[in-house]
Amino acid sequence: MVERPSLGKRPSANDRGVSPPPSKRKQASTTTNKAVANFFTPLSKKEPDKMSWRVVKDSLLIGRYAASTTRTTGSKTKIAAFDFDSTLITSASGKVFSRDATDWKWWHISVPGTLQRLHEEGYLVAIVSNQGGISLKPDPKTIKSDQKRLADFKGKVSAVLNQLDMPVSVYAATARDQYRKPRTGMWEEILDDYDLDGASAVDLENSFFVGDAGGREAFKGGVKDHSCVDRDFAANVGVSFHTPEEYFLHEKPRPFTRNFDPAVYLSERELAEKATTALPTITQPATVDIVLFCGSPGAGKSSYYWKHLQPLGYGRVNQDILKTREKCVKAATALLAEGTSVVIDNTNADPETRAVWIKLAQKVNVPIRCVLFTASAKLCEHNDIVRALNVGPETNPESRTILPKLAFTGFASRYREPRLEEGFTQILRTDFESKFEGSEEQKKLWSRYWV
Repeated sequence: MVERPSLGKRPSANDRGVSPPPSKRKQASTTTNKAVANFFTPLSKKEPDKMSWRVVKDSLLIGRYAASTTRTTGSKTKIAAFDFDSTLITSASGKVFSRDATDWKWWHISVPGTLQRLHEEGYLVAIVSNQGGISLKPDPKTIKSDQKRLADFKGKVSAVLNQLDMPVSVYAATARDQYRKPRTGMWEEILDDYDLDGASAVDLENSFFVGDAGGREAFKGGVKDHSCVDRDFAANVGVSFHTPEEYFLHEKPRPFTRNFDPAVYLSERELAEKATTALPTITQPATVDIVLFCGSPGAGKSSYYWKHLQPLGYGRVNQDILKTREKCVKAATALLAEGTSVVIDNTNADPETRAVWIKLAQKVNVPIRCVLFTASAKLCEHNDIVRALNVGPETNPESRTILPKLAFTGFASRYREPRLEEGFTQILRTDFESKFEGSEEQKKLWSRYWV
């Protein structure tokens, strides 16, 4: 006989283990009372969105928070400009890059109060930020990820400025153009937006910029700054610079270094020129010949041709123009056949590439000389950007655009210094022109920080 189970009453919860169940950890809500109230407010009674956005040249993203309060100004406008990430805010998750629009917190508890005080003191407060991870150009291959990054950035900025609830404009450079710091395009856009025309409109002496990219070396086991672009940006626009630690925490300034300072470079080159004899320059040959350039993009090769060799009657063969090496060889052969000396104005980094032209010289029985351009990689990158962003007959006669960084690193990886044993009759070394030739305005332009 099978015994049935007891049909007594259900066991009480108190019959479980004697230890009480662990209490659930209460999560702090990031939703404000104001946000909750706004959610349940009828649409007809809601306040209009105080944040507005616009895009300039598919490159610069501008946001403006229009609060109800107004800013008082004097005869000159004082500007307090700040970088965004790692200056005003940082990720709440502790990651280098925030996961989404909600992953942020103030860089320091004093930040919002400090910005409010600046506004009350009559400063125009602006955020000036490089945002290379955002694309404003439609691309079918990446449009979904681009839209998410853009939406996350806008959402994060809106959340930050809603907490501040004061007039702030945000400028975000998304491309490698005139807007990207340390270049001054975003600053010029601020001046234009607020009708601050002329030197008398802005109080540069009392304006400043705060950013984390100050070129600081590692300190007490910390991580060094990823670049010096924020410090260079402040120098370009003529305002004082502070790191977040200096401005918000009142720490003492730390030593910093710049990888390349154009003004220092010019002065050092001028001193070196006085102390040493000038490098030899190319001369008119007795017979038709080939002159092969070897040097990085931006080393001054084309300028050297127009200055020294074009007046001597040399023809120019350039692969950027002709597109393929085969077309370059064909063009050079035709010029030599008609009795015209030829300049091969390409980078010609390695012996294999140079061998093509040495074989051509041997085939048509003409001598071949090499001009080696020894400018540093940083100098070349600087020259390239100055040329590309200042289009004109003097600075950029061929209207070239900014080259990708790969153009410089690729040359460096392939470069082997040319030797006479390769087949050259002469190798001339030349650095970037030590004596700047041009107007004072052009010299001032070149001496800015561009990289």
